[in-house]
Amino acid sequence: MEYVHHATFGISVLGVLVIIFGVLCGVMRFLRSELASARGANVEDDRRRLRQVLGYYLLLGLEFLIAADIIDTLMKPTTQDLIVLGSIVAIRTIISYSLNSELAHETKHAEKIATP
Repeated sequence: MEYVHHATFGISVLGVLVIIFGVLCGVMRFLRSELASARGANVEDDRRRLRQVLGYYLLLGLEFLIAADIIDTLMKPTTQDLIVLGSIVAIRTIISYSLNSELAHETKHAEKIATP
């Protein structure tokens, strides 16, 4: 059973790495966008795309973290562990839903602007 704990730890680390990678990519895009803005370029589309990309990585990382929590708790299901897991999953699901809704709204808004 120890290997399952190591596997869930690995999945958690992967989730964190995905989020860190997304944030680093987001910072690079943000800096490029702000430099272009300082030069007088219209960067509204770049900023919208930045939000979409960052939201994608945040959602993906959260999904990995939720999966790791579920697997880890199923290996040692005490009542307290199940309550904690339920709370964590509920909070992360709300965050995921909110991010997904916002990304869908941003995508629809971008499509309306792109089509004449």
